Amino acid sequence: MAITALLALSTTAARAQALVPSKLYLAGRDQNTKKDAVQVITKETAIRDPVQVTTRETPVVTKKDTVQVITKQTPQVSRKIKISEPIRPIARYSYKTPEGKKESAPIITQYYPKQIVHPFAKIDRHLDPKLMHAATIAQERAHAHSRSMCWHYVKEALLASGVIDSRPKSEYARDAAQDLVRNYGFKKLPVKDPFAAPIGSVLVYGSNRAAGHVEFRTKDGFVSDFRSATPSRRPLIGVYAKL
Repeated sequence: MAITALLALSTTAARAQALVPSKLYLAGRDQNTKKDAVQVITKETAIRDPVQVTTRETPVVTKKDTVQVITKQTPQVSRKIKISEPIRPIARYSYKTPEGKKESAPIITQYYPKQIVHPFAKIDRHLDPKLMHAATIAQERAHAHSRSMCWHYVKEALLASGVIDSRPKSEYARDAAQDLVRNYGFKKLPVKDPFAAPIGSVLVYGSNRAAGHVEFRTKDGFVSDFRSATPSRRPLIGVYAKL
């Protein structure tokens, strides 16, 4: 019985040894197949990646083309506009002055506010230089708008500059001409255009119902108790200065 049991055990062990190599071989084969499958997958993804890169580069190329087309068309339009601008001659009007001189002036067909400039006043060396100082003082003290004190401000400027040594007693601006001529040695200048009055001269305006107006002529305008680029609209009595 013991011998029979030993034989059975040996037979069983032999069968077990015979079965072990086949199982290990199968396991190794499965691993190889798995590795092959992994390799196949990685190769397929590597092939797909270049396709994705090419699709991303496509819109970049189209954007560059559109920008080049726009920049090429812009200078062509500007050149056409410059060539099409016509050159028109300026028409002039010829006339004679009261002295008999021939002069001309450009004919204005449109309104250009920036091109219309009032003439600057000139300096007359025959006048008392203190008058220019008086006009400067009045310009420094003047306001932006009238305060109905034109003759008062002109009096103060004449006194401060030394043109006169006492205050004129007249109250209304229209009476300033008689007061300056009679009491302070002023002379009436042969000037009828306020813009033609020399710097420092005193312009007196009259009015039947109002007090009138008086102002200095400055280089670029007129000044009394306020500054103005244009003269008063009242009728001009005269332009006065001290020689």
